[in-house]
Amino acid sequence: MNTHSSRSHAIFTITVERYCQGEGDEKGQLRMGKLHLVDLAGSERQAKTGATGDRLKEATKINLSLSTLGNVISALVDGKSTHIPYRDSKLTRLLQDSLGGNSKTVMLANINPASYNADETLATLRYANRAKNIKNRAMINEDPKDALLRQFQKEIEELKRQLENAAEVEGEEEETEAVVSTQSRSRYFFLFSTYQLLRQ
Repeated sequence: MNTHSSRSHAIFTITVERYCQGEGDEKGQLRMGKLHLVDLAGSERQAKTGATGDRLKEATKINLSLSTLGNVISALVDGKSTHIPYRDSKLTRLLQDSLGGNSKTVMLANINPASYNADETLATLRYANRAKNIKNRAMINEDPKDALLRQFQKEIEELKRQLENAAEVEGEEEETEAVVSTQSRSRYFFLFSTYQLLRQ
């Protein structure tokens, strides 16, 4: 925040942690996430505002950070860029996770319907349209070991179900199901043993 001017970017970050207690003697799971609430100052043209002195320097820096943000968005949307210029601005460095990381992002663009601001309105809409094309894949933030244990738990439950179904099969399919049952049983014991080792 800029305490000396109303024209500034504002970023409010909330970090949320949730601990899920495990059942019985199972280990609990810790999940963590961040919520960024960002209010970007709009770009302005010196010719229209007539800004001078400190106000002009301020506007120049704001426009520069917005330009860098636009470059980052373009690089992310392009898909061919080998370098994303997050470090070119403090703003893009702070918003790195929100732009191209493990997150879900919503952008609200404010526009002015007045014909006097038609150029700025069009530029803002183009800006928002580029940001809309960024594709992020959000995943749960948790310990990789916990994720692996959760995956094993699901597979163990599925194998248990298969073994129970195989035990009920009779008649012509009995021999085939016996092979499936043997494979499922072997996989079940392997996963169960690995699961117990990881929990220690």
